[in-house]
Amino acid sequence: MYKFRPILKSLLWGGEKIASYKQIDTDLTSVGESWELSGVEGSVSVVAEGPDAGMTLAGLIARDGAALLGRRNFERFGSEFPLLVKFIDARQDLSIQVHPDDRLAWERHRSKGKTEMWYVVAADEGAHLRSGFAKEVTPAQYEASVADDTITDLLADYAVRPGDVFFLPAGRVHSIGAGSFIAEIQQTSDITYRIYDFNRRDARGNTRELHTEQAKGAIDYTVLPDYRTRYEAAQNRPVELVACPYFTTTLYDLTEPLPLDLSATDSFVVVICLEGRGSVTDSSGTTLPLRQGETLLIPAATASLTLTPEQGLKLLTSRID
Repeated sequence: MYKFRPILKSLLWGGEKIASYKQIDTDLTSVGESWELSGVEGSVSVVAEGPDAGMTLAGLIARDGAALLGRRNFERFGSEFPLLVKFIDARQDLSIQVHPDDRLAWERHRSKGKTEMWYVVAADEGAHLRSGFAKEVTPAQYEASVADDTITDLLADYAVRPGDVFFLPAGRVHSIGAGSFIAEIQQTSDITYRIYDFNRRDARGNTRELHTEQAKGAIDYTVLPDYRTRYEAAQNRPVELVACPYFTTTLYDLTEPLPLDLSATDSFVVVICLEGRGSVTDSSGTTLPLRQGETLLIPAATASLTLTPEQGLKLLTSRID
């Protein structure tokens, strides 16, 4: 089991909640993201403690291969860690954006696409986000709405509260709104087409680059009646939130210890602590403490886990089936 040093990103729209949520010290301000687990070039996670402290995630994969990732994942992804896990704190609305799917991303960038999901950890009064089109839109109407600053009128806008979940397949237009604090799980890809940025300017008076034309061909214009992921909350048992080819994510709300049998799971497991404090014990008898804001990587060779809460423990786990 591994903990990693968080990679903090100071961003134009970032807030001041991440450090206190994670109970860490930093001189950075406007921290919009904490990359909890990353194999993205230039932002690769580093082991925080234990005998492998200082080793990179890439180094672990090079050393342990299928024992870390799982046999099928190692065959499929090779030396690349396939998920990127973040906490996101939006003080302002993030840009409206879309991500290409695998086919288009490979065709344009020789990269994988980006499917992702959001779990709302906390929300200020009035917090919101946007996901998908609220009505039928043609590519020409989309382009015109960006030009005349009415793109937000076309999108489904949701007031959010803790526990809300949104699944965002590649191609779905979206934006995290001001006041939202989110855990994000996504394919390892940093390809984003920025559609609209509210005419925002940086400290030097510059606007950010937009990718309106590139986005037009990446967007899925399908309209759904509701873009939220509905689920029935429960304590002391797994609640599956999302299952897709890129990740399967499960919620645990624990008041008592829970054993997990991983012997048939041919995948690593990521454990993200959303609330509370407790510990995780693996099949070798190793126990690691876990608190709010921390993330663990469990190697695929692990046969079992026991999740033990102390005065409540809320977790997300994610793997690739």
